[in-house]
Amino acid sequence: MSYSILIVDDSLPMRSVIKKTIKAAGFGQSEFLEAANGKEALTVLKNNWVDMVLTDHNMPVMNGLDFIRAVKADELLKTIPVVVISTEGDESRIKAFLDGGAVGYLAKPFTAESIRDLIVKFLGEVSYDEASVEGNENLDF
Repeated sequence: MSYSILIVDDSLPMRSVIKKTIKAAGFGQSEFLEAANGKEALTVLKNNWVDMVLTDHNMPVMNGLDFIRAVKADELLKTIPVVVISTEGDESRIKAFLDGGAVGYLAKPFTAESIRDLIVKFLGEVSYDEASVEGNENLDF
């Protein structure tokens, strides 16, 4: 199954890593949209169908928490699952993300398996050869 996934991170290399990891996790046919900050991401969401958003927190212009709050305040966007992928891992910060409307949190560094489990949890099963993911130990980021 393919999905439309918006990746929001001010680091182009990190967006590429997330994209490659999602593909390696069995979602190779998915469409990937990208934004460098929350403000850009809101524009992408208003102009495209998106099944899920993966966002960092520390970004210029509009950070991840403000972005999540803006998405959840918008009647057309509020049902889109938003997951934070960040190094900001203390309990109070994670609670703020979840209280703000995020449906989940994934710590950097992450694995292909953790990305796969996250997408399956919120969007559904994927069809792929599980052995190809399980056997590739070089996919930890």
